[in-house]
Amino acid sequence: MILISVQDLEKGFGVHEVLRGVTFSLQKGEKMGLVGVNGCGKTTLMRLIAGEMQPDNGSIHMSKDLRIGYLAQLDDIPLTDTVWGALLKVFEPVRIMERRMQDLEEQLQHLADDPETAMRLTAEYQRISEEYNEKQGYAYEGEMLRVLGGLGLRPEMHQRQVATLSGGERTRLSLAKLLLQKPDIILMDEPTNHLDLEAIEWLQDYLTEYKGSLLLISHDRYFLDRVCTTMGELLGGKMIKFTGNYTEYMRKRTADFETRMKAYQLQQKEIEREKAIIERYRSFNREKSIKAAESRQKRLDRIQLLEKPVEEQHVRFSFQARRRSGEDALEVKELAKSFDDRPIFRDVSFKLRTGDRVALIGPNGVGKSTLFHILTGQSTPDNGSVRFGTNIDVGYYDQHQDSLNPEQSILDEVWNAFPKLEQSRIRGALGLFLFTGDEVFDKISQLSGGERGRVALTKLMLKQDNLLLLDEPTNHLDMDSREVLEDALSDFPGTILAISHDRYFINRFADKVMVMADDGVTEYLGNFDDYLEKRNRPRPQVSVGDEMTRTAQIKEKKKSRQQSAILRERKAAVRKAEEAIEKNEQEIARLEALLAQPETYNDMDLMLKLTESYQAEQNKTEALYEALEEAENACMEAEV
Repeated sequence: MILISVQDLEKGFGVHEVLRGVTFSLQKGEKMGLVGVNGCGKTTLMRLIAGEMQPDNGSIHMSKDLRIGYLAQLDDIPLTDTVWGALLKVFEPVRIMERRMQDLEEQLQHLADDPETAMRLTAEYQRISEEYNEKQGYAYEGEMLRVLGGLGLRPEMHQRQVATLSGGERTRLSLAKLLLQKPDIILMDEPTNHLDLEAIEWLQDYLTEYKGSLLLISHDRYFLDRVCTTMGELLGGKMIKFTGNYTEYMRKRTADFETRMKAYQLQQKEIEREKAIIERYRSFNREKSIKAAESRQKRLDRIQLLEKPVEEQHVRFSFQARRRSGEDALEVKELAKSFDDRPIFRDVSFKLRTGDRVALIGPNGVGKSTLFHILTGQSTPDNGSVRFGTNIDVGYYDQHQDSLNPEQSILDEVWNAFPKLEQSRIRGALGLFLFTGDEVFDKISQLSGGERGRVALTKLMLKQDNLLLLDEPTNHLDMDSREVLEDALSDFPGTILAISHDRYFINRFADKVMVMADDGVTEYLGNFDDYLEKRNRPRPQVSVGDEMTRTAQIKEKKKSRQQSAILRERKAAVRKAEEAIEKNEQEIARLEALLAQPETYNDMDLMLKLTESYQAEQNKTEALYEALEEAENACMEAEV
């Protein structure tokens, strides 16, 4: 069922045309990610759908009584409300029913001598009670606690006034209000911006299970991968839609571009061939050849010309190391750091070998950037030591780009760092990061965050260091630039230690994840997905002490083998249950297709038989899912 249909939508601001001919639809239950370079019109399109703006041309058709929730519209919470009170307003219809039911209960206690009124009030109570249960009125406070907790708004914050909240906390409160309203379609523009990793994971799971539809703008590719079922790319003012999540979109986008470019080139080649034939016929200057030329020209004029596929300019670069290092790259022992007698971290110890690719994660404020400042000599530790390996050259990417001089031009900023290089080499390097022509004379102070990041990456590339310390390197970069950065790092022969909240980036480059806390770091082999699996399903470590006897060791091994056998059996039960559900769904789909055929209704016996079979399969579905749940629970118990 189509909930929203957008046809030939156009929108411009002055002479700048943002959207031209955008056409797409959003189905019931569809979760669509909206991507494209900064300034391509993603937010404009969302505001048009939300009704905050009107298009210049085109139309937006919506199904009747459609409820749309837009995060930007919900920042109207009164500042005098408490956090809890603001969310209670979402459930005011249910609370009115609650109060009416309480009122009826009190009245019914005093109507023993008035059976007629008692019967009437009892009927009203029964009706309201059924509606109250249908709307799950008994569960709304639990739902509020679940959403507030998931978004990091702790119980001690519930009675605080909205006016006392920070900007990020108010955004989370608005998001909580939006989720509790449960509209048919949720419109979200960068919902993860003010969330920590734990809250992002919670929101990700919530939206994955959400029964409604979703239109989502986000630069968090991991989030898009886990939540979205379709992707829409705004390119050149138009929409191209792909089925699948972000990873599928990237694969299909490349194949789609190549297909469209090939079709365009073949058509252009055919047009040139036809023009040559027409020109040759005309050169004969005979009546018959002129008529043939005119006939071919008419046929050529009727061809529907294909538009040349547009592809945005992309950054392209690679990292090299000017010399090889020793086997050990970095060793950190028992580092500790405090500010104004407030401990930041202690007992931080780890070791990097040459070629390691490590992601450093942890909650905000735990001291990850401070650790980098110690490693680069910008700060001194209170305790502990840092030792670099032989021939290690350290390259540092600062997410804030504080080392850039705002008064210098782009060209001077890079050239002053490498005065021995020729200007042509510097301009060539800047060209790889899309700084061309007179743009290289723009001042650093005039640049956006993404442009400053590209200047810093240019300098880092030219340094050719063999140990890269990267502090949030994907911040401010568009998606395509992030993909290129990941490709460049995959070919880098040196060692990488990167602070990042970008889970997709971590999956692409890391072979180890270090989680930093205030009392040290914990290491996990593998990328972010591997870390999640190990974190969420910790496996008990069997410790066999020196005092354990040979007999005890044999018993321990036998017990382990038995547990493995039980786990295999229970995994087999899960697979069997999944296969039964798949078979059930296939049979339901087959019967639905037969029941949809007009000829089925000409044969009453066949129709009754198919209907009975269909009902029987439908009745089996719930039992099959219950069996799967039991098998999965048993499997999880065996794994713990």
